[in-house]
Amino acid sequence: MKTAQFFIVLLSALLLFGCTNKKPTTGLYLLLDTSGTYTQELKKAQQIINYYLAQLNPGDSFAVARIDSGSFSESDIIAKVTFDHRPSRANEQKRVFSATISTFIDTVKSSAYTDISGGLLLAKEYLAETGADKKVILVFSDMQEELPKGYNRDFELNLPNYEVIAINVTKLRSDNQDPTQYMKRLKDWQLKVEKSGGKWRMINDLEREQSLAL
Repeated sequence: MKTAQFFIVLLSALLLFGCTNKKPTTGLYLLLDTSGTYTQELKKAQQIINYYLAQLNPGDSFAVARIDSGSFSESDIIAKVTFDHRPSRANEQKRVFSATISTFIDTVKSSAYTDISGGLLLAKEYLAETGADKKVILVFSDMQEELPKGYNRDFELNLPNYEVIAINVTKLRSDNQDPTQYMKRLKDWQLKVEKSGGKWRMINDLEREQSLAL
């Protein structure tokens, strides 16, 4: 084999090897409920965010946004990043991200309503733009949606290849009086996500790191 032909074959093999061994990327979008007394739970969310910052790899994307009265807005995104492939740069990005979240949680004001559906729609669009292989939406909320007058959220989310994970789904006072409300609320969200083609699960045991694994 001539030298030129040999190098062409070798280069092709190396390119093929590199493509087949590319590590799949993860896109993670975390929605924070900021309504009413649920803001008291946000310190727990900060711990979860720092956990995922430590777990995510170069090339992965992470965004955190608030759920408020109208959550289908870029202005609700608190922090977003795609991690650099240089470890030193990625570590600096994580440090800045964590500091931004800390400042937000220390200064957050409660919202009057809870537009979870709008937040899910924004999360879906953001993750699609990242091009991540694995797309995960975390919802840190009691999952009680309350919308301002005139808001329409009666639509399918269209979530094939997305996983939606409800985290720290606390019980409302009315749930203690009638537990079926709590179970129905979760079942309704599960049906909405699965009807849209997505996967659904719930995590309430925040002490077990295995349960937080993506």
